[in-house]
Amino acid sequence: MSLLLGVIVALHPVGLDFLHSAFFAGEQLARNIAQPIVLTALATIVLVVLLEWLVRSFLVKRRARGAS
Repeated sequence: MSLLLGVIVALHPVGLDFLHSAFFAGEQLARNIAQPIVLTALATIVLVVLLEWLVRSFLVKRRARGAS
């Protein structure tokens, strides 16, 4: 679910413009401002996806043991 949300945000026109500014902008100032923001958002999305995966795997193992 969180991965889907991250993809939606990245593919939104504002998200695409921000990604373009971070990596393909002609001005160095625009790249220097946007790159840390994009990389921080990417790291946050990765952490949320990993946390969601850990919780889901814990719940599946717990249900397999028969605990409710």
